[in-house]
Amino acid sequence: MGPLEIVILIAGIVLGSGIVFSVVFTFYVAGRVYDKTLIRPDGEERARKCSAPDDKEQAEMFRRGLDWAELYKASMKPIEIENDGLRLLGEYYDFGFTRSVIILPGRTESLAYSYYYAEPYRKAGFNVLVIDSRATGFSDGKYYSMGELEKRDVIKWGRLLHDSLGNNSVFLHGICIGSSTAVYTMTEPDVPDYFTGMCADGMYKNFFETFRLHMKEWNKPAFPVAYEVMIILRKNTGANCLTYGPYKAVKKLKKPILFLYTELDRYSLPPESRKLFANCTSSVKEIHWFKKGGHSHVRINNEDEYDDTICDFVARHSGVL
Repeated sequence: MGPLEIVILIAGIVLGSGIVFSVVFTFYVAGRVYDKTLIRPDGEERARKCSAPDDKEQAEMFRRGLDWAELYKASMKPIEIENDGLRLLGEYYDFGFTRSVIILPGRTESLAYSYYYAEPYRKAGFNVLVIDSRATGFSDGKYYSMGELEKRDVIKWGRLLHDSLGNNSVFLHGICIGSSTAVYTMTEPDVPDYFTGMCADGMYKNFFETFRLHMKEWNKPAFPVAYEVMIILRKNTGANCLTYGPYKAVKKLKKPILFLYTELDRYSLPPESRKLFANCTSSVKEIHWFKKGGHSHVRINNEDEYDDTICDFVARHSGVL
């Protein structure tokens, strides 16, 4: 081997080592990001606390929700299911109606977060089920799967409402990732017919896209780390958030759906949200835009308008809901 060949060989080894090191390093960073944001840490206290107590709007939403739960505590009974070997907990508010709503909060939020969204449904004639999704609140579990695993839990909750608690129909109200869970549930091939419709507050087109926006906000390298986080997520949960999301799921949706958005949303961007709405194939679909409020903070900035929009939608479609 001549000098030139030796130089080329050494250069190749150095370059290859650099690429391997880069891949290993970025996957290490991705693993740290994933562990911090998309799993329940080992040994973490199980609790139902406000997730952002320093955020004035979030804290106020949480306080008003607790007030609601206290006001109607005589109507509440704790309930639970088991799925995938996990014990999952909820609270059922029985107001004497024959239909129920399941409120599905965003990532890491316990059922206490969902109290705040219950009142428009009580006024519209629904019993209310709030749940600790897997890996949140007092429920078992370690992994968040952005709806991929949680959809099976929701179907089981619905069976309990229908088969044991006297509800003829089940409606879903999702906030952010909860909306993703709701549309995945509604488009499952074996979802029972008594799952009649849903409301999506701030539903994104694809979790990967909204996660990239969060990464930029956190000043983290979106490429390649965000992609690698999605690879780790799929390995642990089976959720393919790189190529599948609500944008594709709504093409299979046949049940009524109400989309709620704010023009100020930084994560479910309005142009993309309009594309999501256009892609939905349901014959009963409506979209309502609010002028105030950020992502997942729509109701706190438009409480009467938010509640009236929901009550009007379910009243006009009461024949199928």
